Amino acid sequence: MAKYFGTDGIRGEANFGSMTPMNILKIAQSFGIALKKRAKRPKVIIGKDTRVSGYMIEGLFSSGLCSVGVDVLFVGPLPTPGIAYLTRGMRADAGVMISASHNPYHDNGIKLFDHNGFKLPDADEEFIEMLIDDPNLENHLVTSDLMGRAKRIDDAIGQYAVFLKERFPKNLKLDGKRIVLDCAHGAGYKVAPKVFSELGAEVICINNDPNGFNINFESGALHPEKLRLEVLNLRADIGFALDGDADRLIVVDEKGNILDGDNILAMCALEMKAQNQLLNNGVCVTIMSNKGFDIAMQNAGIQVYRTNVGDRNVVEEMLNRKLVLGGEQSGHLLFLDSSTTGDAIVGCLKVLEMMCRSGKSISELTSVMQKLPQITRNVKVTAKPPIRTLKATTSLLREFEKELGDSGRILLRYSGTEPLARITLEGPELSRLQTIALELEQELLKEIG
Repeated sequence: MAKYFGTDGIRGEANFGSMTPMNILKIAQSFGIALKKRAKRPKVIIGKDTRVSGYMIEGLFSSGLCSVGVDVLFVGPLPTPGIAYLTRGMRADAGVMISASHNPYHDNGIKLFDHNGFKLPDADEEFIEMLIDDPNLENHLVTSDLMGRAKRIDDAIGQYAVFLKERFPKNLKLDGKRIVLDCAHGAGYKVAPKVFSELGAEVICINNDPNGFNINFESGALHPEKLRLEVLNLRADIGFALDGDADRLIVVDEKGNILDGDNILAMCALEMKAQNQLLNNGVCVTIMSNKGFDIAMQNAGIQVYRTNVGDRNVVEEMLNRKLVLGGEQSGHLLFLDSSTTGDAIVGCLKVLEMMCRSGKSISELTSVMQKLPQITRNVKVTAKPPIRTLKATTSLLREFEKELGDSGRILLRYSGTEPLARITLEGPELSRLQTIALELEQELLKEIG
């Protein structure tokens, strides 16, 4: 079991636990040592979101890399997928994104990308973890003449913006489209408005004034309520909510309906199939996706593949099956013909392209999927033993699974990034799901709360 890496890199409260200055230095040195197995003088791009702790971590990570002979390029605040793109585009050996994604400002994290812009496989993470705990790590420090150099890249936002605009067909324009954009005070606060406005849209930004402490606070993909009101009040065509590092997307349609990753993926799958763009007639999602998604895909004759939670797992399955479309209910959208990781802005552009091509509203396009009632409860836990060892909870779980039968399902899992257990239920009656969820939560709290 991984000691430092979770489902999406290393994450925790800044200055504590796995994110102490000393540990960050060791992580950086270990990553640098791993890179030098493949390149004599590696070059690494480092980006960050808008958290105040990003300044500290950026400096520490750079110091760790330079101390083992790795060169560093700083790009400043930029979305996670922007780092993946620049890593490929600038022929770097690796990319580092300093972000805790949708978590509050006091958390931070480290996401690592290989030279192709993909997140590291398990084997690489395991090797890095072994080095972090190696008491002889200092033996890899280099002499002054071999130390790495660090410098800043000033046009990173411009480069990424050009890449994004090239993803939108040149024969289409966004003239006349009114978009409300919630940037969550995060990494997309400069580049996202720039891209949409330069393509011709009228862009109204909210939650677009980061101060180091307000990232994701009552805003963005986890809190789209304000966006919904703005879309309705301004009679906008669509609303987009990004998260703190702009790798996940939630959409609000012109009627004020909040649409998650399942809704968007269902729409995209059908439209891409109609345009003969859905490679191998399949789409990949996680175990969290609503059963209504499967029904919509079955009706359209599209194959659905499921993985464990985490966009890295989805990407791996997509590559194995040669698919171009996949993602998560949470809003990670993967278009592998455009990006190597979840990219909220690419997702926005794909949605806008489909609106422009079809002449339909977003509510019309997403009506292809009808969700089953679904609820998720997050339960704070003090430990994460294997679920099967929680005898009282698993006994109750089996009882409820028997009750729901084929008409629903229950999923109990731990968060890979937070001290939480997540209970997800689907079924025909919402009130009964709520009762079941409450009983399971109470049993969990008795055992590991």
